[in-house]
Amino acid sequence: MNKVMSNKFIIALYVLPSLLLLLAVIYVPIVLTGYYGLNEWDGISPMTFVGLDNYKDLLADTAFWQSAYHSLLLALFSGISLIGYLLIALVLSGKIKGANLLRKIYLIPMLLSSVAIAQLWMKIYHPTNGVLNTVLMSVGIQNPPAWLAEPSIVLFALFIPIVWQYAGFYILIYYAGLKNIPESLIEAARIDGANPLQIALRIKLPLVSEVIKVTIVLSFVGSLKYFDLIYVMTDGGPNGASEVMASYMYHQAFRGFDFGYGSAVAFFLLLICLAATFVIRKVTATKDTIQYS
Repeated sequence: MNKVMSNKFIIALYVLPSLLLLLAVIYVPIVLTGYYGLNEWDGISPMTFVGLDNYKDLLADTAFWQSAYHSLLLALFSGISLIGYLLIALVLSGKIKGANLLRKIYLIPMLLSSVAIAQLWMKIYHPTNGVLNTVLMSVGIQNPPAWLAEPSIVLFALFIPIVWQYAGFYILIYYAGLKNIPESLIEAARIDGANPLQIALRIKLPLVSEVIKVTIVLSFVGSLKYFDLIYVMTDGGPNGASEVMASYMYHQAFRGFDFGYGSAVAFFLLLICLAATFVIRKVTATKDTIQYS
C-alpha cells in the first residue's frame, strides 16, 4: 500500500509543473478575463464593478455582431477549404511523380510568419503595382479593384491568404493520417475489384474520419478567433468591413482603453468557441464503417 502511495506521489510530482503551467497560462487568464468583463476599467484607474452590463451592451452592439458575422464567414470558408486540402492529401498519398517535391512546396507557408505573409499579399493586392492587378490589366481589365480598400470584396480578398497560410498544416495532417492506413487493406480492396474512387471513398476516408473531425474543429474554432493577418493587412478596415471578433476585442481594449468591455468580448468569444466545438463534435459523432463493394 505504501509503495502504491509512493508511486502516486512521484507521478503527482512529475505532473505538477505541467499542471501549474497550464493553470498559469490558460485557466487563470480565463477566470481573470471573465472577472474583468464584469467591471468597468480603463487599465489604470480602479475597477468599478458593473455586473453583467458589459454583456448586455455586447448583445446590443451591432458592430460586434457584424464582426461575429465576418468571423463566421471565415470559419465557413475555411471549412470548405478543408475539402481541397483533403483532395490534395489523397493525391499526394498515392504513388505520383514529384509527390515529395509537392509536399515540400505546400509546407512553405508554414515556415513564414503571419506578418511576412501579410506583407507578401499586400504587395500582391497593391492597386497599382501589385502582381494581381498587373495581370488583370494585361488581359484587358482596365480598372481592377483595390482589393483591400473596397468594403464589398476586402473580406474575401483576406480569406485567400488565410487559406493559403494554413494549407500546408492541414495537408500534412491529412497526409499523415492517410499514410497510416495499412497498405494490405488497400491491396485487399484492389483484389476484390475496388477502383481508386471506391478505395478513396469507402476505405481511406472512413479510416481518417477522426482526423477529419479534429481538423474541422481546429479550422472552425481557429477561424473564429483569427486575428494576426487581418490586423496587419487591413486592421479591420475599411470602415469595419473586415473586422472580426478578435480584432474588435483588441480595438475595444487596447485602443478604446475599455478593458472591461474588451474582456467581455473575449470571454464571449471563448463561449462561442466552446459551443462551436461541442456542436461540431455532436454533429460528427457517427459510427464509422468500411465498405467498398
